[in-house]
Amino acid sequence: MKKYQGSYLSYFLMYMFYYLSMALFSGLISIYLMDKGYKASDVSLVVSCSFILSMITQPFIGNLCDRYDKKKVNGILLVIAGVFGILFVLANNIYLIALIYSVALAVLNGVNPIIERMATVSKHKYGLIRIWGTIGYASGTQVSGLIYRYISPEAMYLFFVLGMILCSIVIFGTQDARVIEETGGEKTSMKDVLFNKKLLFYLVIVCIFYGITNANSIYLPAMYQHNGLTVSKATTVIFAGTMMELPVILLSRFYMNKIGNKQLLIISFLLLVVQFMTYAYIPNVVIQIIMTFLTKSVTTMAFIMINMKAIATIIDGTHQMSALSIVSTFKSFSSIIFQAIAGYLIDLYSYQFFYGFLFVCAIVGLVLCMLYKIPSGNEHRLFD
Repeated sequence: MKKYQGSYLSYFLMYMFYYLSMALFSGLISIYLMDKGYKASDVSLVVSCSFILSMITQPFIGNLCDRYDKKKVNGILLVIAGVFGILFVLANNIYLIALIYSVALAVLNGVNPIIERMATVSKHKYGLIRIWGTIGYASGTQVSGLIYRYISPEAMYLFFVLGMILCSIVIFGTQDARVIEETGGEKTSMKDVLFNKKLLFYLVIVCIFYGITNANSIYLPAMYQHNGLTVSKATTVIFAGTMMELPVILLSRFYMNKIGNKQLLIISFLLLVVQFMTYAYIPNVVIQIIMTFLTKSVTTMAFIMINMKAIATIIDGTHQMSALSIVSTFKSFSSIIFQAIAGYLIDLYSYQFFYGFLFVCAIVGLVLCMLYKIPSGNEHRLFD
């Protein structure tokens, strides 16, 4: 156990099981519910409810991790998520499905920023740890398609339960090895954090980014199915796109520590503009697949790292866990709004119209990034 404590193996297992389980639970939720006879608006109801509950619970989870042993807190929460994974399989009423799905996903969303943070304060290079999250999620996406087709849709969620149990065990082997430097000023209270002007402006950018990318993630498999791909082919496309995160992670030390926060944000939104423009206005499925491969996961993975760098830049070290949870709360808030809009746009109009809406939102986010004034944050060297 002494050799395992803080070892690379402990982080490998934690990331692999967490992200593989995340993909099994949420990756095919739109197809799972639509194949049961529910509409896109019903899917939006389920997903939106999960983000409402996430919005409530995430600051609470972040505060618990600031005050207590984060490994114990997260271990208990992951077991709770597993229990609700079992209940999800048994539910048939759409409102009960929404409630159970919401609790499980609220826990997963609440734990996520803490797990990401744990990689940056370990003795191992962030990129060499985070690649296993990407491989885990990509594998989970591919495996979920195979399970869905060859075993049963419900079996996905039983494998999710197993993944949660294993993750809750292996997380106790991780160990912090360094403290990220504070931004330099005096310690602040939570009130000062909440009313930090740079944070407030940043939260608007976060809302737009996560609102449109989460809506895209939920409905992208369904869009490909609508365009003629089978479930297994759609998941293979997403698997291949997710694997593109690997160079983004492995090369992070060459650009994340050298390019400023503002420039990184602008690049992320430029990729979103190109991605959604392609989905909305170029109906060729081959070109859409290429764009998914080149931009979808690249952008979301880069933003995960940008978020940690931005928070380390504008918030003192004492409250960074809580600040990350606040960001996750606003991520959930925006996802509620965008999920509700997404379901009705698809039901009333089309997937093309839906992606045209995301394209316009991405342009708005790009303009805000250009107007945002934030220090470069390169001095923190989070990704060495």
